[in-house]
Amino acid sequence: MLSILRNVRDRLDQIGAEPDPIYTEAKRLWEARPGEQDYAKLTDFEVKELNRYGRKIDLLDLTGGALPCDTSLKINENPAIGDNPNRYKQHGFHFTADNCIGCHACEAACSEKNGNPAHISFRSVGYVEGGTYPDYKRMNISMACNHCDDPVCLKGCPTRAYTKHIEYGAVLQDPDTCFGCGYCTWVCPYNAPQLDPIQGQVSKCNMCVDRLEEGLKPACVSACLGNALNFGVIENLPENREQILPQIPGFPDPAITNPNIRFQQIKSMPNEVTRTDSMPVKYHKGDDGQFRSVVDEKEGQETHWNIERLSSRENPLVIFTLSTQAVMGAFIALFLAPWLGMDSIAGFESSIMFIPMLAVFMVIQAGVLVLSTLHLGKPLRFYRGFNNLKYSPLSREALGVAMFFAGMAGYTALKLVNIWLEWAIVEWLAQAAGAFALVSAVVGLWFMHNIYRIKARPFWNHWQVITSFFGTMFSLGAVLLGVFLLPVYLINGTESAGLVTILGAMAVIGLVAESVGLAAHARYLNTESGEGAAAHYIQNTTFGKTYMARNVALAGCTVLALALALMPLQGIGALALFAILSLVSVVTLLAGRALFYVLVIPTTMPGAFFWKNKGFEEHARDIGLANMPQVGVVPHLH
Repeated sequence: MLSILRNVRDRLDQIGAEPDPIYTEAKRLWEARPGEQDYAKLTDFEVKELNRYGRKIDLLDLTGGALPCDTSLKINENPAIGDNPNRYKQHGFHFTADNCIGCHACEAACSEKNGNPAHISFRSVGYVEGGTYPDYKRMNISMACNHCDDPVCLKGCPTRAYTKHIEYGAVLQDPDTCFGCGYCTWVCPYNAPQLDPIQGQVSKCNMCVDRLEEGLKPACVSACLGNALNFGVIENLPENREQILPQIPGFPDPAITNPNIRFQQIKSMPNEVTRTDSMPVKYHKGDDGQFRSVVDEKEGQETHWNIERLSSRENPLVIFTLSTQAVMGAFIALFLAPWLGMDSIAGFESSIMFIPMLAVFMVIQAGVLVLSTLHLGKPLRFYRGFNNLKYSPLSREALGVAMFFAGMAGYTALKLVNIWLEWAIVEWLAQAAGAFALVSAVVGLWFMHNIYRIKARPFWNHWQVITSFFGTMFSLGAVLLGVFLLPVYLINGTESAGLVTILGAMAVIGLVAESVGLAAHARYLNTESGEGAAAHYIQNTTFGKTYMARNVALAGCTVLALALALMPLQGIGALALFAILSLVSVVTLLAGRALFYVLVIPTTMPGAFFWKNKGFEEHARDIGLANMPQVGVVPHLH
């Protein structure tokens, strides 16, 4: 249709007739104002072949010419195509820190154009400051999505809501595809994707591609009063600029995503600058002239309990991970018992409680799966979580856990059928279903651990995660098995020393794995700097007493489990000791997992004293200021 309209236009131009109004309507993507100023227009005349990361700037070359040069972006369902000569080149922002006056006009223009509510802003202005009177300096930083060469949001999103377009190199996100898991907000180092807890979905900067199609720069750039923001083909030096730096103070390591933003900062800054938000991070200039994040001990060294602050919006994930790992551990031990000579567990298969126990396992797993689904902003879209198996660890974990549940359900159903039929083929199928569940559990747990190995969250990016997750599988798996098996053995008067030994040994393996990982993690963070070390600082101060209590309790649990494994206990004494071990272990691991989620500090851009400041947000909620929508702070609804 568009080609027909173009032919009509060309013909009308030849005969001198007025343009067809139908074509005019199809062409208009963004209604430019009459007499649009030159500063708002794209003016790239030179395009380099490669960017600083060694990638081609001409994105159409990457397709091998397979895609036509007249592909429509379907902006607002409009089939029109812009005539920008650099349409298929990678574009990016250029920010001149020396010029930014912190007026927030770019924020306002972006939010006005995109119709954002007060609590959502695709572009935000933060700042860092340092020095002493009279030489005290502040540097403002305006930041939005950087439309990276290696967009981790695209790879992490389980629903495939993100697309890297060859048109302008824009990374676009479809809110209607998103189901609101928020994983993209975890992996992005720049806090570009915005999770709206009211709408239950993510949205972000779209590079104003509708304006680009008309030859205009993004709204934020056009609104900038100080000429701090510019935009164009990446690696081009804007007019009246001298630098295209990859970093400035407060900007995370560009190696994480290869972002398409360049900076200029001619004016010198002090060797150390601080953030004005509540994050305990500041930036120190190294010998190479680059600023790197270090710990800012804003809270001092006093230790606290802060048990009430262990509760967070990630509580469903705390319950989901612990419960899933416990069920996996219990089922694997139950299934492998005959093969590993654990007769005290294998003999339980003939008990009348065998099928009810498996049914309880299924109920627990089904319940936490539903809980994890309800944690989504759009729970009814949960099925989209399998869309990105090629890249997303979240999709792979979801598939692994779902297959484990299916295998366990198949094993339970076939065992139930075999009670009446006692056919060899049914038993063989049950064993096959059990083996399938076992493999799926290991795969699911591996990808569950991969979810948290995020460069943008250094506190998580350590092998301690896998020792914790697999350790919990053993320790809580032993607890879950013992809750069923020990009372039955006691009621039947059956010898239980062998069972107690096995359960104790399982608990020892899990607790030792957890302890070794935590010790190595703490040692690593004590030698590191940056956001990971800052999280460890919070762990030792804000939650210092809780942290030490967890460590002491973990050591005590290990001693109790070792006693159960080595001492031939049985009867009421074994049951009592196991009950103590179970209770203390559950509380200890629950507190540890809650700390895991609460402590993490991401590599986000600096905020301001009020805006993008977690400390102010919590204060606003405490005093009721968050009830005013214009403040831009909302309750933890997601």
